[in-house]
Amino acid sequence: MSAIDTAIRAAAASISLDAVTKSYGSGVKVIPSLSAELRAGEFTVVLGPSGCGKSTLLHMIAGLEHVSGGKIRIGEREVQDLEPKRRGCAMVFQNYALYPHMSVFDNIAYSLRVAGMPKSQRLERVRGVAKMLGLADLLNRKPGQLSGGQRQRVAIGRAIVREPGVLLFDEPLSNLDAQLRHDMRVELAELHRRIRATTVFVTHDQVEAMTLADRILILNKGQIEQFDTPKAIYRNPASVFVAKFIGSPPMNILSATGDGRVLTLGDGQVVANSSHLGPCQLGIRPEDILVDAGDGTITGDVAFREDLGSHSVVAVKVGMETIRVATPFGADVDESPTIRLRFPPTRTHIFDPETGKAIAAGTENLTP
Repeated sequence: MSAIDTAIRAAAASISLDAVTKSYGSGVKVIPSLSAELRAGEFTVVLGPSGCGKSTLLHMIAGLEHVSGGKIRIGEREVQDLEPKRRGCAMVFQNYALYPHMSVFDNIAYSLRVAGMPKSQRLERVRGVAKMLGLADLLNRKPGQLSGGQRQRVAIGRAIVREPGVLLFDEPLSNLDAQLRHDMRVELAELHRRIRATTVFVTHDQVEAMTLADRILILNKGQIEQFDTPKAIYRNPASVFVAKFIGSPPMNILSATGDGRVLTLGDGQVVANSSHLGPCQLGIRPEDILVDAGDGTITGDVAFREDLGSHSVVAVKVGMETIRVATPFGADVDESPTIRLRFPPTRTHIFDPETGKAIAAGTENLTP
């Protein structure tokens, strides 16, 4: 482990958000009230649709946005009233924000030079970061001579050369093409495993969230819908919003009614045994639905099929609703217009029809 790895690990600090609010003008609340604990050394992804407040939250942590109310602690310090440079954070922006007239070396070293670090120490620190990021042979180039991925690595190098306690990313991969996004995700994951910096990464891309995060904080209209590990969020979504936001295709959500014994779909088909009483929303992921399952099945009409190579997605009309069924590569799906399906009880979810919040996960097997 190099000196800079050790220094960043040692500097990693927790982030505490205590009833943080953000308002613009009179009555325009972007974040009504938000509380969360982000652990030291953890990679936290803030995920949500456009306009949900995720970048605003990141900017408040960095000090680029004023906090309307509440407290932000980094480590043991309250920082909501401190200038950005005094918070111990470093930020990587969506547009790289590199100085085009400076070399890669000078871009990375800029903050150290401004801080008055001696030249010999700057040289050593920058060379260490450049080696870590695969930029050692590019230090004399200008940003205009680099690819998008290389420019992004320079931006990351400029952030971590300061050995920050907190590393912030504001949708850093959105300007890259699909292959570069994949490559940079791998590089970011490897970098985090190496330096273990406290990282907050904002994105609207669920793939980035699922592949990079230790935990994902899902925002909806400035409020936390769920904050948990990728696996827990995927398997046990806390709400319909989360269930439909995570997954491709997203979770199927069907209207159902329980009489205390069974759940019945809108077209009258009984889908599962359940003690639930009253209306609900029944959720199941496309890949969890069994096709031609024999006893205890429901039937639907095939609307269309999508062959995606590794798997197929079949759209099935059940009553007035359409669900999607993902079948694995090589699965033999009947070409007839009618298809029989079964929802495994351990893979179903029940949500409140009014609030959208999860009521229960799992139903019971139908009696043959």
